[in-house]
Amino acid sequence: KPIYPVILSGGTGSRLWPMSRALLPKQFLPLLSERTMLQDTVLRLSGLAGCQRPVVVSNGEHRFLVAEQLREIDVVPHAQILEPVGRNTAPAVAVAALCVAQADPDAVMLVLPADHLIREVHRFHDAIR
Repeated sequence: KPIYPVILSGGTGSRLWPMSRALLPKQFLPLLSERTMLQDTVLRLSGLAGCQRPVVVSNGEHRFLVAEQLREIDVVPHAQILEPVGRNTAPAVAVAALCVAQADPDAVMLVLPADHLIREVHRFHDAIR
């Protein structure tokens, strides 16, 4: 079955202030590598069998940041869902599930925060399989 990664890229930028701010939260910063945390999350999926283009959920104010950062790594998302107001994880996942179900009702959805560090990518892929 195809796997649709759903990348949750919301957040207020309050946890790592002053480096991370409302208009530039940590997932859009290169904190752990030369790439941003969002870019690392997307690239971590490379080579995963059956993996489709990602669905990215973000705050509407970050739409251009998401688009530019994906363009920099040559990734065209399946969809970019923009939240008018942050309502936490459950509503974001629910809307993404509706989007994925429209594309393929039998697909598997893999929900990933855009701000996690995973060093052993092969073990991450094994866990998903």
